[in-house]
Amino acid sequence: MRAKEISNLKGIQKTLMLPLWGRAVFGRLYPEILDDKEAVRIINSLDYDFSEIEKSFGEYGGLCYIVRSRKIDDAIKHFISKRPNGAIVNIKAGFDTTFSRVDNGAIQWYDIDLKEVVAIRKKIIPESAKNRCIAKSVFEFKEIDFHKDRGILFVGGGVFYFFEEEKVRELFVKLAENFPDGELYFDAQTKTALKISNKMVSRSGNKEAVMHFYINDPKIFASWSPLLHLKSAEPYFKRIKRDKRWKISTKINMVFCDLFKMVSFYHFRFGA
Repeated sequence: MRAKEISNLKGIQKTLMLPLWGRAVFGRLYPEILDDKEAVRIINSLDYDFSEIEKSFGEYGGLCYIVRSRKIDDAIKHFISKRPNGAIVNIKAGFDTTFSRVDNGAIQWYDIDLKEVVAIRKKIIPESAKNRCIAKSVFEFKEIDFHKDRGILFVGGGVFYFFEEEKVRELFVKLAENFPDGELYFDAQTKTALKISNKMVSRSGNKEAVMHFYINDPKIFASWSPLLHLKSAEPYFKRIKRDKRWKISTKINMVFCDLFKMVSFYHFRFGA
């Protein structure tokens, strides 16, 4: 694919290249964390300059991307071990390749993103009967075939940062009301961590993609809706084995990130 088509993406949409770069480059280096052959295939097919991204995010940033994907993979695998015929909804999918790593042959998968992103996505990541790509707002659910007895899990990797808090609350409440017994898994930063991330994205050449949403105290969700139940909140790098090849600065960043809970993964259940 020519670089021009991707270069036309602006602001938030341009950030879609960041996790793709991380999964391809660092997944190749550390396949024991994430082996994403599909991301490698895609990045090799693109005529795109990733040098500014690599310079801005470096080793720690790249590892953050594969760790996030690994945690989401694990959450999905755990879900489908209990609900093998369930539905997975990947919110703001971008160029995500999770389906290729977790498909059990029975789940129904939905990748949701805006029309201009989906148009490019379909050129590099083919759909299938079990893997549908929907060009809609995340607030539109009509095309999702929901069966309560089969279960449904919504995942949002690096997604909600770009929403204002009021929009996140509106979305979470709508999901809880429309998908009883459904689940939601996503990552979120504290206010301090969000400031650092905004600086990193800006340094990569994208000054339009400003992040807003953060979580300092997960107890806030109890006030949003009685249908939102927090199952777990886990530090970002928990259960990820450190590699002796990593820089000392990378390991220190990981320790501080988890010690002060700067970034965490949150798992919610919907229902009374």
